[in-house]
Amino acid sequence: MIWNEKIECASRDEMDAIQSERLIQTVKRIYHSNESYRKKMQEKGLVPGDINSIRDISKLPFTIKSDLRDNYPFGMFTTPMSEIVRVHASSGTTGKPTVVGYTRNDLQMWAEVVTRSLAMAGVHKNDIVQVAYGYGLFTGGLGLHYGTENLGATVIPISGGNTDKQILLMQDFGTSVIACTPSYALYLAEVMKEMGITPESLNLRIGIFGAEPWSENMRKEIETKLKIKAIDIYGLSEVIGPGVSCECEYQCGMHVMEDHFIPEIINPETLEPVEHGEMGELVFSTVTKEGMPILRYRTRDLTRLIYDKCECGRTLVRMEKCLGRTDDMLIIRGVNVFPSQIETVLLEMSETEPHYLLIIDREETLDVVNLMVEVQEQFFSDEIKQLETLRKKITDRIQSTLGISIRVKLVEPKTIERTAGKAKRVIDNRKI
Repeated sequence: MIWNEKIECASRDEMDAIQSERLIQTVKRIYHSNESYRKKMQEKGLVPGDINSIRDISKLPFTIKSDLRDNYPFGMFTTPMSEIVRVHASSGTTGKPTVVGYTRNDLQMWAEVVTRSLAMAGVHKNDIVQVAYGYGLFTGGLGLHYGTENLGATVIPISGGNTDKQILLMQDFGTSVIACTPSYALYLAEVMKEMGITPESLNLRIGIFGAEPWSENMRKEIETKLKIKAIDIYGLSEVIGPGVSCECEYQCGMHVMEDHFIPEIINPETLEPVEHGEMGELVFSTVTKEGMPILRYRTRDLTRLIYDKCECGRTLVRMEKCLGRTDDMLIIRGVNVFPSQIETVLLEMSETEPHYLLIIDREETLDVVNLMVEVQEQFFSDEIKQLETLRKKITDRIQSTLGISIRVKLVEPKTIERTAGKAKRVIDNRKI
């Protein structure tokens, strides 16, 4: 099902023309209406007339999260507050949040890209969509909500948490699509099993999962436990919220809504563009937003872009599932480590649950890594030899994958805290 065939199946030349025209207009508007961006461009000796096509995008300055914080709360807006009809803010754990503003047209565009995303995933107007992302300043809940309504499907705005009620409504309301974080989907499966509820007794068929990195192995785990198709959706509040990109039914990369959001991949060290198909840091420019357009925003997400036409018929560029974030990357004894690498190893093992906690300490001058891993109930026995064999197996596999040694501690099921939001996987106690 194609929701906007003209755009989603456009040729590369057609898309370049759309992006070029919109980029030129956006740069002019930003330059003349936002002091922070105007100053940045002037420091580079740039004026709007220097941007004549999409090929000139690399001339523009980058935007980073601290730019938004330095201009808190409304200094990045390019329209008067009388035209801003909604604000959202990031859920930053320290300091002031990053604030984003939306005009009425922005909200209509946001609903459109989420609607396209849902249609890609196979959602249709006869579906009942349970939105278990948080509502409020976080963009996830309301983003999925208005996209679902725009599609014509039925939305259940339950928000996050209250797991027993989530399951009750799935049963009683006939939920066919669940939208939440992938880690919460696994928790729902766990609680359903405890309650004696089988996936076959529900109408669930699709899951729309995002807001945290998750591996292909985690996808398989969710699909097996919930008997659904697990679809990856990507977004960030600084760009719009969910709906920046989404997988189609073929699950081979997330189609970027590139008529609204122009993606680039740069080398995070040199900040230069990488060759087509190379891994690097994802950068986005918005070219239709009114309230708070953003130029070359460094997302910190690591991925690559795929320009081949998809089996679904769409020509929109696809981004691979994010490996992780440059700011999530841990440097342990000189080795680059992503939590997703540990998750992949654990999900390949039948004896463990997909719940873990990585704790890093520094003892004198040495980094020490402790990994708590939940063991499935049937394997958590009193047989010390059996558990020791499993612990050594996990230790060896992780050492082989990461190239560093870690201390593995096996714990009983449900030892590690569950959450309806983003799962906390790492505690870094080092004073670096």
